[in-house]
Amino acid sequence: MNEQEKVQYKYVVSIKFSSSKKAYNFGTDDDTLKYGDKVIVETVRGVEIGEMISDLRDFSTYSSNLALKPVIRKATKQDLENDARNKRDTVDAEKQCQKCIEELGLEMYLISTEYTLDRSKIIFSYVADDRVDFRELLKKLAAIFKCRIELRQIGARDKAKIVGGLGTCGMETCCSRFLDDFDIVSINMAKNQLLALNTQKLSGQCGKLMCCLKYEDENYKCMRKGLPKLNASVEYDGQRYRITSMNLLNQTARISNRENAIDMTLAELKAHLHIEDAPEEPAENEELTEN
Repeated sequence: MNEQEKVQYKYVVSIKFSSSKKAYNFGTDDDTLKYGDKVIVETVRGVEIGEMISDLRDFSTYSSNLALKPVIRKATKQDLENDARNKRDTVDAEKQCQKCIEELGLEMYLISTEYTLDRSKIIFSYVADDRVDFRELLKKLAAIFKCRIELRQIGARDKAKIVGGLGTCGMETCCSRFLDDFDIVSINMAKNQLLALNTQKLSGQCGKLMCCLKYEDENYKCMRKGLPKLNASVEYDGQRYRITSMNLLNQTARISNRENAIDMTLAELKAHLHIEDAPEEPAENEELTEN
């Protein structure tokens, strides 16, 4: 156990940063801090300003084995002014970086720019289809800004989180509104909801399967228990039919053949029909889409 792991504090507090929706825990002995205070902390990215989104909690409630970093101090008026200046300056910094990218002909798309509070480092986030040799870009940027430069490649889902926008539901995208981390989303979740497997319609702005497919997946799994698969062959009143549709929310189903179509409830389907095993669906539909 190193020295940092041995450090204990009186309190634990949750802090959120403007660049992220995720909250992080920090330690402090200052009992004057309260919910909503702006505080200065040191993170792996450097010195940053964050907002307390919890009241002080007793250190004994902290059960993680991860070492806590300390809250350095409550933000001063000067800290807040510096933070506002940094945010204004990132606009010009982003333009200069984009100009350098174009001059060097690099195939990368700049997404965001951020200064650390003390301006010791500036972080440029970008997306790229392939690996980018940005050694010359680093030299150019270091000469312009006279500080440490970090070029951080992010994925398509992280890009969507930063850029934001409206989803097909008409609301702000979940990733930019409240998601802290990205869960694995699989095409099986669309199958459980009996959705048409059209990946274009099931994909969000990032081009990956929509995160909301996961939200009600467990409920749909429960509702599908004991039910046959779509297109399963069934015998009803001495005739052969196929199950052409099922609506789990309305609890209805339809069976059809060339001559007839019959609507019924799912309870009737389970109670009165003999269901033959349906063939397994193609393995290609089992692939996972993840961050």
